[in-house]
Amino acid sequence: MAKEVKDTIKVQIEAGEASPAPPLGPTLADKGVDVGDFCNKFNEQTEDKAGWTIPVVITIYEDGSYEFETKSFLTSELLKKEVGIESGSGEPNRDKVGTITREQLKNVAEKKIEDLNTSDMEQAIKIVKGTALNMGLEVEE
Repeated sequence: MAKEVKDTIKVQIEAGEASPAPPLGPTLADKGVDVGDFCNKFNEQTEDKAGWTIPVVITIYEDGSYEFETKSFLTSELLKKEVGIESGSGEPNRDKVGTITREQLKNVAEKKIEDLNTSDMEQAIKIVKGTALNMGLEVEE
């Protein structure tokens, strides 16, 4: 018989740097999760991805157990690394921070497609393009 799910939490944590400090610690403790155990497991699993923010889905069961699934890197971080910029624009419609080619969009889409709501590469590229535009990147067609 399958375990009964009590709650699901979605968070973004720096790879290898989960700690019981707020906001993560209190959030997990309120749900009955052993925070220290979660932090140790997460840090071990992600230590090779230092410098990246990892989206995580934590499923908590009624019996107090939990499991977590790490997702692919944030699209915005992949775009920043692909283009070589520090951050996106505060006003993306006015202030452009860089230019990205279709090939670069495709590279990012290939890395993200498993976590996107499509399996069509063209649609994945459009999703990544939308994030790029919202960051203040100009797209070379």
